[in-house]
Amino acid sequence: MDDDRITGKWTELKGRLRETYGELTDNELEETKGERQKLEGLLQQRLGKTKDDIRETVDRMLESL
Repeated sequence: MDDDRITGKWTELKGRLRETYGELTDNELEETKGERQKLEGLLQQRLGKTKDDIRETVDRMLESL
């Protein structure tokens, strides 16, 4: 279900991520192809936050779209 939500709103979510975390590149985001696990791994690696923090961040962004 989560992957479906991310895939369906990928363009909007990608834009929101770029606004919030300017250090992320379009190429990095595109490499995740909207897959939640890959996206969370990228965010965790680049932002240095815990997996739980990243999951909450992604959930909040999805709910706000």
